[in-house]
Order: sequence, then C-alpha cells, then structure tokens
Amino acid sequence: MKRDFIGYGKEKPKIFWPQNNKIAISFVVNIEEGAELSISSGDSQNEHVYENNKTKILDFPDLCMESHFEYGLRSGIWRIFNIFDKYNVKATFSCCSLALEKSPWLIDEILKRNHEISAHGVKWISHAYLKREEEKKIINECYSSILKLSGHPPVGWHTKSSTSYFTRDLLIEHGGFIYDSNAYNDDLPYVLKKNEQKFVIIPYSFDTNDMRFDSNNGFVKSDDFNIYCKESFNQLLLETDDGSPRMMSIGLHPRIIGRPGRIKGLEDFIKYVKTFKNVWIPKRMDIAKYCLENDSFNFF
Repeated sequence: MKRDFIGYGKEKPKIFWPQNNKIAISFVVNIEEGAELSISSGDSQNEHVYENNKTKILDFPDLCMESHFEYGLRSGIWRIFNIFDKYNVKATFSCCSLALEKSPWLIDEILKRNHEISAHGVKWISHAYLKREEEKKIINECYSSILKLSGHPPVGWHTKSSTSYFTRDLLIEHGGFIYDSNAYNDDLPYVLKKNEQKFVIIPYSFDTNDMRFDSNNGFVKSDDFNIYCKESFNQLLLETDDGSPRMMSIGLHPRIIGRPGRIKGLEDFIKYVKTFKNVWIPKRMDIAKYCLENDSFNFF
C-alpha cells in the first residue's frame, strides 16, 4: 500500500463545519465488554491488556479480567450517559456486535439518546493477520448483527489495533459503509475514491484517549485527561485562524473513564469546550456525510 507523508500539506480546506463552526469534536465510546478474548467464551486465550499489567492466565478462564470488563457496563457506562445527557452531547458508540448481542439492553439506551452505533468488529481483536475471505465474513457478520439488533445499519467501522491489507477495500465493496476510522494520520477527515465510490476516512487518536490511564507514563488523575484534552483543543482552535477547520477525536471506554476517580476529567473537558462558540460536537456519521457533500475534503 502506497503511503502518503504530506496529506493536505500547507493548503488545508478553506471551508468550516456546519453553521460556520471551526472545530469538530468527536466523542467515541468503545463498547467491547463481552467481546474481549475469553476462554469462557470459547476462545483459545484470554485478553491480557489491562491497566494492572497482570500476568497472563493460560489454559483457564481469567475471572479477574472478565470482572474488569464487566465493570464497564455494570457501572461505568451510566456515568458516561449521565454526563452526555447533562450537556446534550451526541457521540458515536463504536460497538463490537458480540458485545451488543450479550447486552441487548444497551442498544435502546444508546438509540433513545440519539447517539450513533458504528461497527467495531464482531470481537475485540486485531484484523492484521486475517485472510481476505475470513475478514470479509467478519465484516458481513458484524454489519448484519448490528442491523438486526438495532434496526439501523452501521455506516462506520473501526478495527482494534492494526487492520489487514484488505480491510478498507472490503468495507468499500460491502456498500453499506461510508467511513472508517482506521487511520491516525491527520487532524482532518479526507475522502478517497475507489471504483467510482467515495469513502471517508475519519482519523482516530490514541493521545486524547482514556487508554492512557492504562500506561505507566500516561494519565493518573482525572485532571490529567482534562488538561491534555484542553491543550489539544486550544491548539487546534488556534490553528483555525487561517480559515481552515480542525477535528479532534476523544476515545472513551466505560471500564476506563467510567471509574469514579476519572469521570470528572471527561465532564470538566466537556464543560470547558461548551463555553466556546464555533464548536461542533457531531456523531462521526454526520462528519462523514458533510465531507461527502463538500469537495474540499476530496483526496483524489
């Protein structure tokens, strides 16, 4: 695959977001609880990535890890919902279809608040080593499951960790998707074209992401998250003075940011950005639709 090291270059699109907003802030809540690797679920191994950096449990269900993931939907998700409700924030819930199958009650909670459900794979696994037909089957299964469960087809996709060489082509060939977030290479979305079909890339971010609470050199206190996100926001907003827009992604996980000692960081950041004018807080599907309607984001 050919790599691009310049992107928009110096000439960013000279078009702002809807209602002349200068910056778009996209909140993404990742729903993976029940879709992580688990011997109890029939997988050959257990998930081992978590903040306590614990020893891998082999050949036996990791009940400690399973309990950590359960916290996300038993407790953490309600704190996120309450804050989004309080400040009228609309978000994209990037959902593993297996997680929704195990917790179908969550679908109504997401949709009645007018949030977006996008696709995060069937299970919370990397697709890097999947063969083309194997990955195609997973994409189709995930799409069909979310459609059946929610009544709404997912139009966005994000794969855990690295994609395969085939992922984007398969999403475009599928025909039901209009964007993916499998990129980390820009502060703006961009539109690609393949076989006369336009497809939006909405870059994601691992720095303005609560996963950094899992790192020894990452966030510790709730204000660490708040301050870093605010500084990122301030810089991006400053850069819009040249007449070009910016976008910021905030990655969230109920089992991480939903902890009582961390949730204030999310609320404080939302309160901060709500004091500014010209800030758009859309679902990712709305970003994608806007980009498709405006040639300024075309990248072909």
